[in-house]
Amino acid sequence: MEYIIISIFFVVAILMYNKLAETYNIVDNPNFRSSHTIPTIRGGGILFYIAVVLFFILSNFQYPYFFAGISSIALVSFIDDLKTLSAKVRLPFQFLAVSLVLYQVGVFNLPILVVGFIVIIGVGFINLYNFMDGINGITGLYSLAVLLGFLGINYFETIVPVNLIGYTLVAILVFGFYNFRGKARLFAGDIGSISLAVLILFLGVSFIIQLKAPILLLMVSVYGIDSGLTILYRIYLKENITQGHRHHIYQKLVDVYQWSHLKVAISYALVQLGVSSLVIVLYKTSLQTQYILIGSIAVTFTIGYVLLFLAIENKKKTLGY
Repeated sequence: MEYIIISIFFVVAILMYNKLAETYNIVDNPNFRSSHTIPTIRGGGILFYIAVVLFFILSNFQYPYFFAGISSIALVSFIDDLKTLSAKVRLPFQFLAVSLVLYQVGVFNLPILVVGFIVIIGVGFINLYNFMDGINGITGLYSLAVLLGFLGINYFETIVPVNLIGYTLVAILVFGFYNFRGKARLFAGDIGSISLAVLILFLGVSFIIQLKAPILLLMVSVYGIDSGLTILYRIYLKENITQGHRHHIYQKLVDVYQWSHLKVAISYALVQLGVSSLVIVLYKTSLQTQYILIGSIAVTFTIGYVLLFLAIENKKKTLGY
């Protein structure tokens, strides 16, 4: 019954947001970097943040530093959806949010240099997660795969209250009704992708610390390889990596191979779900086994990325791009 009520609440919330967005023209107009061709309401990912707010209130204000962190960055991200902000404005809030999240999970008990390194990695992660939000369905479906992996482990370990993950999953499904389609009626926006990234960062670090299981890094392996290697490629091209582009493999599958948005999004989600399932089975194995698996999957995915990249480049030559 609880989740039925929560679902109804999210449906009402998204309908209200749609009305407000239409009234105040909160839309994403297509440009040369876009994968959509018609103006579409953006910022629908506010539902993911609302899920966290709901959990925070109903859990008697559990995880206050995490909540403060995700709230600060959600606010700035939503403003960015309304009116583009420069990186100089966004970055301080990203560092603040990541620092608060890491403080919540106890990372600040580590040596200061280690803390600084993890904070930088955390900020990089939320930006990479945001960069991957470029086609219909990919952020929602991929995040479902990631969160289901954490939910599976949490079933056995109870690292966090199940509702933190559960409410977010429901929010994604409600959002998906408008986004998991050929022509989306709603985009997540920065508030959506970044809020999910901060939540996943919180879950990932919490689980890794409490379970002493580095294998949990693989919970975001598909996004990690695509975004990480794409950044290296852009550095090679001497491009500004903070600017929009169309070099990601998922973008090339749409542009060159003419795959539908949902076909690409489902493919990414299914591969990640397979890896997440493997993590659920093996997270209690020895550290040596975990590191071997991390390395093996990283190498396998890297080879896959390179082969796909070369195939796409050959296809482009054939088509006369």
